[in-house]
Amino acid sequence: MVRKLAVSALILLAAGGCSRVGDITEGGISALRSACPRVGVPAGTGDITIFDPPASREAKAIDVSATLTNVTSTCDDAGEQILTVVNFDVLGTRAAAGPAREVSLPYFITVVRGGTSVIAKSINRVTLRFEAGQTRASAKGEARSQVARAAASLPEDVRTRLSEKRKAGDQSAAMDPLADPAVRQAVLAATFEALVGFQLTEDQLKYNVTR
Repeated sequence: MVRKLAVSALILLAAGGCSRVGDITEGGISALRSACPRVGVPAGTGDITIFDPPASREAKAIDVSATLTNVTSTCDDAGEQILTVVNFDVLGTRAAAGPAREVSLPYFITVVRGGTSVIAKSINRVTLRFEAGQTRASAKGEARSQVARAAASLPEDVRTRLSEKRKAGDQSAAMDPLADPAVRQAVLAATFEALVGFQLTEDQLKYNVTR
């Protein structure tokens, strides 16, 4: 369920001085690496469908469907623990406009290290309230993650390798530091994601992937 990210999309090199993101500086292009985790929704977990009867997969049997959207986050990286708060909306639809009804849906937040390793996960619930005669409802959800600053920081020697100035024509300029397995692994180990999505059953996930 956790999508694998290419290293090139994960790496943001630390730059010093007064350089800004994207500035062309002596030796290359500067970029800033944040210790805050990237936030997203794993593929296949942003939608949930409830059937009645549960075993049916016909369109006419869809009872309630919902989408997790408008994901935003705030990050506090001032202390030893990096705290991230993820906010999102859940938009739901039911098949019949009947009496008022509440539908509770489970969702998760998971912390992923290096694009593949799940190191923490928690599950909560968000409730959609359909008013009488209405087929649509919405709700807001919130999830929190915590990562140790030490774990999200690159070792000094790796930062030096990545941010050192390289002049055109020098042999070092033609060598990508990330080609070194040790540097590549150190960057991956310090890269975290906070991922949110619906906590799906195996059948629900299969339905999302194959529909």
